[in-house]
Amino acid sequence: MADGAEKQSMHRVVIVGGGFGGLYAAKELGRAPVQVTLIDKRNFHLFQPLLYQVATGTLSPADISSPLRGILSNHKNTQVLLDEVVDIDPSQQKVMLRGSELEYDTLIVATGVSHHYFGNDHWKPTAPGLKTVEDALEMRRRIFMAFEAAEKETDPNKRKAWLTFVIVGGGPTGVELAGAIAELAYKTLKQDFRTINTTEAQILLLEGMDRILPPYPPELSQKAAESLSKLGVTIRTKTLVTNIENNVVTAKQGEAVEEIPAQTILWAAGVKASAMGKVLEQRTGATLDRVGRVIVEPNLSIAGHPNIYVIGDLAHYAHSDKTPLPGVAPVAIQQGQYVARLIRERLNGQSLPAFQYADAGSLAVIGQNKAVANLGHLKLSGPLAWFIWIFAHIYYLIEFDNKLIVMLQWGWNYFTRNRGARLITGESSLVQVNVDSEGYSVPSDKSPVEASR
Repeated sequence: MADGAEKQSMHRVVIVGGGFGGLYAAKELGRAPVQVTLIDKRNFHLFQPLLYQVATGTLSPADISSPLRGILSNHKNTQVLLDEVVDIDPSQQKVMLRGSELEYDTLIVATGVSHHYFGNDHWKPTAPGLKTVEDALEMRRRIFMAFEAAEKETDPNKRKAWLTFVIVGGGPTGVELAGAIAELAYKTLKQDFRTINTTEAQILLLEGMDRILPPYPPELSQKAAESLSKLGVTIRTKTLVTNIENNVVTAKQGEAVEEIPAQTILWAAGVKASAMGKVLEQRTGATLDRVGRVIVEPNLSIAGHPNIYVIGDLAHYAHSDKTPLPGVAPVAIQQGQYVARLIRERLNGQSLPAFQYADAGSLAVIGQNKAVANLGHLKLSGPLAWFIWIFAHIYYLIEFDNKLIVMLQWGWNYFTRNRGARLITGESSLVQVNVDSEGYSVPSDKSPVEASR
C-alpha cells in the first residue's frame, strides 16, 4: 500500500513519441525519482536513418527496429502505452488518448514530422515518401516490381518508363536512395534478368536548389554529385516539379518544361510537422514556423508553459546561431537527454543553462565505399567517410542484436554485392496493371502497389 501511495505522489512525466528524442528522454529518466509514461502509436523504436536500406532491399524492417518495452524493461519507473495522443489540456495538465486521458506534471512532446508535398498532397499515392516501415516496404515493392514488369514488357517505350526511377529531392534521403537504386540496377541485378538489361535503367535525382545536399559545404555537395554520376545517376539541379500525374513527372528547369514518364517516383523533397504541432498551437498559444514546427524557448519549453517541452524534429530551436537545428537523430537524442536532466535538476530546486547542441558533424552515404562527412573543420569524402558513416550508424542503433545483425549483413553485402531482403510482399506477387490513355501501365485497384497501403 505504501508503495502505491509513493508512486501516486511521484512526479509524473508523460512522453509523447518513442523516436530518438522521446526514447532517450525516457532512458535518461530511468533512475530518476519520477513516474514515466511513454506513449507511442507503434510498439517499436525505428532507426529512421537506415529506412532507405529497407526500401532498397539491403536490410529488413526488424534489423532497424527495437520493441520499446524491451528497451525500457529494466526501467521499473517507466510504463509504455500503445496509444495515440489526440489532444492536451494544459490547465488541467492532462493528455487525451483515443479512449482515455492521463494526467502529467511534466509533458515532453516528441512526435516528429511527416512528408511535405507543399500543397500537393494528391501526389502522395504516386510519389510515396520515406518515414515509416510501411513507406519503406511500399518503396521496396515499387522498385523491385518495376524490374519485374519491365522483364515482361515488349513495348520499348513502356519498358523505358518501367526502368525510369525519379527521386524528387536532393537532400540526404534523396541522395542515399538514388545511390542505392543505382547500385541495384547497375551491379546487384544485372545478371538476374533475361529480357531486360538492368544497366539501361535511368535514375534521375531532381533538386530545386543549385546543388544537391544543400546544407553541406559546397565542396562536399560537388563530391557527392561526382560520386553519384559515376554510379550512373543523372542529377538535375535548379529543377522544380510542377506536376505528378498518370506516372508522368512534369519538371521545370528555368523556362524549359519536360515531361518524364516514370513508373517509380519517390518523394524526398520536404517534411512538415506532425499534427501535435497544431494541437500545441491551439492549446498553449505556441508559435509555429512555416512547416508547423513549434518555436521553443532556450530550455526547449513552450513560452508560458514551463512544464511542456517540445524536442526533436517537431521543435524549432534557433537560439544558437539563429538557424534552426537540423532534423537529425543526434539533435533529438541530445535534446531528450537535456530535458530529462533538466527535470531532475528542477525536482532538486536547481536548473540548467540553455540547451546547446554539440554538433559532431553530418554524414551522407552515396554508395559502397562512397560517402561525404562534414565534421566541422574536417571535410571528408570517399572510403574514409564511408567507414565513419558505418560506425556512426552502428553506434546509434539501439540494441546489441540490431548492431550485430546489421554489421553482418553489411559485411555480407560488401563482399557479395547481394541484397538478401529483395522481397516483393503483399496480397499478390503478380504484376496487375491497367493501361492509361497514353498507353502506359498504371497500377490497378487490386495491384500489389495499392494492396500495401
